[in-house]
Amino acid sequence: MKNVLNINMVKSPLLKKLLKYRKIIIILFFSLLIAFSAFFQIDPEEVGVITRFGKYVKKVEPGLNMKIPFIEQVYKVPVERQQKLEFGFRTVKAGINTQYTRSGTKDESLMLTGDLNLADVEWVVQYRINDAYNYLFKVRDPENSLRDVSEAALRQIVGDRTVNEVLTVGRTEIATNMVELMNQICKDYSLGIKIDQVVLQDVNPPEPVKAAFNAVNQAQQEKETLINQAKSEYNKVIPKASGQAKETIQKAEGYATERVNIALGEVARFNAIYSEYVKAPEVTRRRIYLETMGSVLPKLGNKIIIDEQGNNVLPLLQMQLNK
Repeated sequence: MKNVLNINMVKSPLLKKLLKYRKIIIILFFSLLIAFSAFFQIDPEEVGVITRFGKYVKKVEPGLNMKIPFIEQVYKVPVERQQKLEFGFRTVKAGINTQYTRSGTKDESLMLTGDLNLADVEWVVQYRINDAYNYLFKVRDPENSLRDVSEAALRQIVGDRTVNEVLTVGRTEIATNMVELMNQICKDYSLGIKIDQVVLQDVNPPEPVKAAFNAVNQAQQEKETLINQAKSEYNKVIPKASGQAKETIQKAEGYATERVNIALGEVARFNAIYSEYVKAPEVTRRRIYLETMGSVLPKLGNKIIIDEQGNNVLPLLQMQLNK
């Protein structure tokens, strides 16, 4: 049977041609293999790092590049792409209705604050690779190292603040301080990574004490409300009372000034009259008497003047009635 197959194969024209040009075919095959192994494409957002027998040789820019086949190896590093790490949650399915899960993330999200309270923090770290060599060769597992750096930095920053600062007004400051601290640690550890932004997604008290914490926050808010109302009433009443007091004092001072001025005027008038009186007592006395009577008599109305010896005033009364 084998002899028959060999005879048929030898007699086949195609097989004869293949056998005839087998060396050329083998050479072409290996040439194509070498060509495909020698040339490679680097995308615009990447850089290529070439190693020869595991040793760093050079870095190549985006575009078509060439390496020594089977001897050199290329690593493509996305240096222009912004990447992210999630803490306290994981994205299960991205899209319009993104799905998340918190399974297995509780240990990394629970933080101890400076006032010995617990906070459940979810955050996202957005970063870029800024040094491909350090990223590939200085650290064995850069992504896990970055996770450890991020968690350690946040625990340090949260540990210096109260739980109220972490949950409310201090979130922006915490995120800013995290970026600075993580960039410094990445530089010290030669991770080849630059942190662009840290976003605190959600900060809550732990679930078992969430109801009690919310009750405390509500009480504090009510306290602040009452304090603000009291201050508002204080600002209404006290300035008004102060104004009224100042007004009363000013009125009293004005009245006192008026009385003093009147008294001084009376004294000056009396002194002036007395000076004239001393010069001519009889004349001054008569003038004062006449002036006084001149001012008093017009105010008496109708007047009847009779002699001391007059006994019958009837005619005068009759005249008054007729008038």
